[in-house]
Amino acid sequence: MNHLTTSLGEYDLVRFPEDPRDRLRAWDAADEYLLRHLEGTGDTPPADLSGTVVVVGDRWGALATALAGCRPTQVTDSFLAQQATRLNLERNGADPSAVRLLSTREAPPERIDVLLIRVPKSLALLEDQLHRLAPHVHAGTVVVGTGMTKEIHTSTLRLFERLLGTTRTSLAVKKARLIFCTPDPDLARGSDPWPRSYALPSDVGVVSGITVTNHAGIFCAERLDIGTRFFLRHLPRSRGPERVADLGCGNGVVGTAVALANPEAEILFTDESFQAVASAEATFRANAGAGRKAEFRVGDGLSGVPEGTVDLVLNNPPFHSHQATTDATARRMFTGARDALRPGGELWVIGNRHLGYHVTLRRIFGNSELVASDPKFVVLRSVKR
Repeated sequence: MNHLTTSLGEYDLVRFPEDPRDRLRAWDAADEYLLRHLEGTGDTPPADLSGTVVVVGDRWGALATALAGCRPTQVTDSFLAQQATRLNLERNGADPSAVRLLSTREAPPERIDVLLIRVPKSLALLEDQLHRLAPHVHAGTVVVGTGMTKEIHTSTLRLFERLLGTTRTSLAVKKARLIFCTPDPDLARGSDPWPRSYALPSDVGVVSGITVTNHAGIFCAERLDIGTRFFLRHLPRSRGPERVADLGCGNGVVGTAVALANPEAEILFTDESFQAVASAEATFRANAGAGRKAEFRVGDGLSGVPEGTVDLVLNNPPFHSHQATTDATARRMFTGARDALRPGGELWVIGNRHLGYHVTLRRIFGNSELVASDPKFVVLRSVKR
């Protein structure tokens, strides 16, 4: 199931990190549809890929790997996507330098001749990226978007139309569609509305009233989500010097809450999203002060953090990988937390009640205690023995 076959070649592709229990593919019908279109059919000639090719939102490096001969630039918000691209280039014998890897926080190439966009789950992230990319396209730029039909909505097409130019869609093939857009360099786009900020409500304890900053693509960017609100009410109370990891930090409100409650705590904010870590840093700096010590790390959970160096890990793990439901990310996060914690250190987890994280935590830590619950959420505590 790892092999993607196109007229450009056959590719052995995996997700990152590799997990033999993960049966999800590193590409889907939307990636295949786009590659077939670029190859040309009986009705359309092959696309001219001789100019500067930019691939946005490539989920596991399938598009960049297949197009490595064109030496494209990949733009992604995902650290894991970057690592998957490196891994897949190596697996398929391509030059690792054939693909230039950029995050969504970096400037795109000055001139873009071919722009290929994998439509993200977040409409806000698409809006922000189109604002950033629009000044770099020209009237002759070939713009093609791709996604599964359930990912492409009227609002998606309106964004392309409003920020780039005239837009139309293809027929659906294997539940996937293409988006074709003709750039209009004279289009009046207005300013990019991201990042956005809001003040926390008065019922969330120590962080009541603080300002939270959200870059585009962050979960619940307009308001505090109910899971985090519940977690904030039940965070551990600690004093004195300690190292705390906000694992999967999002906008950093949880780690910031701990920092405000304990001025001696040193906080590590980590997430695989470049947008999230930028949000966390903005939230922390705005509320904890410029001189307060903290670390902001984009990466795969707590990998790279020395073992036994963390006192407390706080975690709200995602249970989706794009459109697929999976507990693989939570398992990796829990295992990484166990390794990073010192003996006696604690992992506190907020999760939907139905996910059964207590079973996984008992398997990894040997223990799991229910700290708090309501009809929807549970807060669990595990101790490294």
